[in-house]
Amino acid sequence: MSNKRVAIVDQARTWLKTPWHHQGRVKGAGVDCAYFLVEVFADAGFIPRIDLGEYPPDWHIHRDEPRFLNVLKNYADLTDQDPLPGDIAMFRFGRTASHGSIVVEWPLIIHAYKDERMVIISDASRGPLADRHAGIYRLRGLA
Repeated sequence: MSNKRVAIVDQARTWLKTPWHHQGRVKGAGVDCAYFLVEVFADAGFIPRIDLGEYPPDWHIHRDEPRFLNVLKNYADLTDQDPLPGDIAMFRFGRTASHGSIVVEWPLIIHAYKDERMVIISDASRGPLADRHAGIYRLRGLA
């Protein structure tokens, strides 16, 4: 595994057990799945620290607009290659891909999960995520 990928996964692990909080972005205090990705990739030095603006917690239930993917596609591309550590696994909740995570070693992912109320490691091939997979995205410049 490349040093870049190790840095992403190591940074993601530092967020474990951070409580889930809508639009939160403070390690140890609160984060949602979108800002979890922003903060991990920014702290690892791969993207600028961006502001996602205001968004309702249930935006994905009532709209078809791929809001999450529209931002993600500025930094990453959908890949058909096998998921690698540091890649982004997206999951469909509601009408569109609306839940993001970081691959540790597929199918293990780290994500800020509302149902568990914190950042956790999950097996994406089991449980509530198993039938919701919506693609793997790879950060540009990450081989």
